[in-house]
Amino acid sequence: MIKFFRKIRQKLLSENKFSKYLIYAVGEIILVVIGILIALQINTWNDSRKQNILEDDFINGIKNDLKQDKEYILMILNINKEKDSIYEIINSDLFDLYDNNRSKLDSLLNQFIANSRTFYPAVGTFEAAISGNDLGKFKNKFFSTATTKLYNSTYTRLNDNAKSFDDRFYYLVKKYSFERRTGHIREMNNNQLTELLDDLFYYSKAMKYYDNLLNDALAEINILIK
Repeated sequence: MIKFFRKIRQKLLSENKFSKYLIYAVGEIILVVIGILIALQINTWNDSRKQNILEDDFINGIKNDLKQDKEYILMILNINKEKDSIYEIINSDLFDLYDNNRSKLDSLLNQFIANSRTFYPAVGTFEAAISGNDLGKFKNKFFSTATTKLYNSTYTRLNDNAKSFDDRFYYLVKKYSFERRTGHIREMNNNQLTELLDDLFYYSKAMKYYDNLLNDALAEINILIK
């Protein structure tokens, strides 16, 4: 193609047709400029297409992670709801149950201190976007901003509280290891039973606060996955 244009220029110059050569040269420049603009437009289109694919992958990945998080949160909330119901019974009837229905008290106490679950989110997709400095490039500012708030603020607060909640549970389990190991409440006097109520109370308060944080996270998740 270059040789073809060169031959045309040489022919025009050899025929001393300078005006036609000048017109041809201008036309050739215009064609080159148009070619450059087309190439730039194609590059821009390719970059935009790649960015759109990257953003779609990010949104889909986040939504999949959050759906898993939601299922886990709902499971924990259900466990804690059952534990709260058990606590209300023990708190109201501990002394009566201890004196008159030890088997029921054993069962309730076992269920209450049997296990505890805390939530830790799936963070792979979000951390990959952060490490690639991609969030600031995305067009969907609402989604990227809401996602950043969820992971950097709400989830951080949840993770911090999860450790405190776990510590409270481990304290309970260690202190009442006999009950957890044997399935039976030990012989206790009124002061010890009152101390048991206090321990269950503080754990219950921590659990309710943790549930509030889980529900806050759940509300944000529902907005992002809708």
